[in-house]
Amino acid sequence: MKIAILNGSPRKQNTSAMVDAFKEGAESAGNEVCVLHVGKMKINGCLACEYCHGKGEGQCIQKDDMAQVIDAYKWADMLVFASPIYYSELTSQLHAAIQRVYCIGKPAATKAALLLSSGSGMTETAEAYFKQLTGFLGMENCGICKLSGEENMNEQKLAEIKAWAATIK
Repeated sequence: MKIAILNGSPRKQNTSAMVDAFKEGAESAGNEVCVLHVGKMKINGCLACEYCHGKGEGQCIQKDDMAQVIDAYKWADMLVFASPIYYSELTSQLHAAIQRVYCIGKPAATKAALLLSSGSGMTETAEAYFKQLTGFLGMENCGICKLSGEENMNEQKLAEIKAWAATIK
């Protein structure tokens, strides 16, 4: 299986530990995994100009790092959205990467998704959004893994994520 992980964190710690554990487990099961650090990429918000659905023929008018994310959406069988939770939501960087997929409509290749979230609470809104997003895009919701506070640096918790990812084929 081809798995694209979209790491929405602008920081190096916490969420990245979860992403690394997931990647290692998924690769140990023979999956091909790519990680895009969308939290550090230059991805603008959607302009709602509709260029992509007219002259652009599925291409966004903006020339930024989103082209890499679009390629990942088209390539992947599964998407992993990874994000710290800020004020009950995924990061704005990850939201931009999700919303800009509008230019291609519903990703045809991607069939499944899961969410890795790190935060100290208030995750219900982000979890509800993820469930609505997977439903709208017609993706299988493969679950949510959330770690709070110091858990995202706990070796046992990270080993659990690695073991979970190793079951994905």
